[in-house]
Amino acid sequence: MSAEPIALTSCAKFVQLKKPFSQNFTIGILGGGQLGRMLIQSGIDYNLSFKVLDPDPEAPCKNLADFHAGKLTDYDTVMQFAKDCEIVTIEIENVNTKALKDLAKQGKKVYPQPEAIELIQDKRSQKKFYKENGIPTAEFILTETREDVEQHTDFLPAVHKLGKEGYDGRGVQILKSKSDIAKAFDVPGVLEKLVDFEKEISVIVARTETGEIRTFPPVEMVFHPVHNLVEYLFSPAMITDKVAQEADRIAQHIIEALDLVGLLAVEMFVTKSGDVLVNEVAPRPHNSGHQTIEANATSQYEQHLRAITGLPLGSTEVLIPSAMVNLLGSDGHTGPARYEGFEEVVKVPGVHVHLYGKRNTKPFRKMGHVTIVDHDIDSLKEKANFVKNTLNVIA
Repeated sequence: MSAEPIALTSCAKFVQLKKPFSQNFTIGILGGGQLGRMLIQSGIDYNLSFKVLDPDPEAPCKNLADFHAGKLTDYDTVMQFAKDCEIVTIEIENVNTKALKDLAKQGKKVYPQPEAIELIQDKRSQKKFYKENGIPTAEFILTETREDVEQHTDFLPAVHKLGKEGYDGRGVQILKSKSDIAKAFDVPGVLEKLVDFEKEISVIVARTETGEIRTFPPVEMVFHPVHNLVEYLFSPAMITDKVAQEADRIAQHIIEALDLVGLLAVEMFVTKSGDVLVNEVAPRPHNSGHQTIEANATSQYEQHLRAITGLPLGSTEVLIPSAMVNLLGSDGHTGPARYEGFEEVVKVPGVHVHLYGKRNTKPFRKMGHVTIVDHDIDSLKEKANFVKNTLNVIA
């Protein structure tokens, strides 16, 4: 007696006849930090091959791929590194875009595109791009020197940002009054009106070569009050549907205007009046998307790989509410890293610890993160606070 055939009608709409997926190519990653590490970990599921370039010979990606130590900003180094890569991507923006442009001319797929990276490398160019494309952002003034800033004391309180090379909270100064002018940068920068915001949120959006776009639901970020680093976040953000829809619209508008292929993180302010203003963008996987590994149908890392390899984008559905706590090196501790409170934290249900493979710690260095998942929001917040107060990176 033969078995009845299994009904597949519910899946028929997903069936498309295309050429078989091949993994016979190498993806070059400029940057070997934790973002590259998690990108490689995700790519292992698809049997993808990676090559990594980083200036630190002990970078987190060192033992996970074909690793090369070298400067990301050196033209010849980047060209030599990428000669046998079919696809080139980044995990940090401070790279040589001239080399990337020439690699693209050679026929290599360079995603995100060098032109988009170049624009985003300069916060001054970012702000002008927002203005030219009707993207809501804080009022701003471009400055060349500290003396320029002194001419605009009537614009204070404001935030002064380095035009180039500010990263992870570095290159940002809050100027509340004229007495703070001495803290302003004496190089090209941008003076932004200080926003009286209710929340800081982030939307991660992905786009393929064919123009398919998917956004992840907004997350809510809480920053360290001094070092301007994300301390922890909650997903999904506790915002109104109207705000969520506007944040989603803005993220899609930006990635389309940039014509960017890959992943874009869009950090935004929600003002007390409910307006949504863009703060900054990053053309790569981002700190505000770590929790997607455990809490969403597709992680931000898998989504980036799907986008740059021409695969269909995955579902971004939130499967379970989550929180993410950054593990930063404790103040006053420099040397081989030890994790105080590790055993207490890992025995809590729903806690997932990710360590970044950095052997040595220093104050406020990103050493790892912890994702917490729980269907009960109060329990989720309680666990997040427990992790934040219990797990410490010491030397």
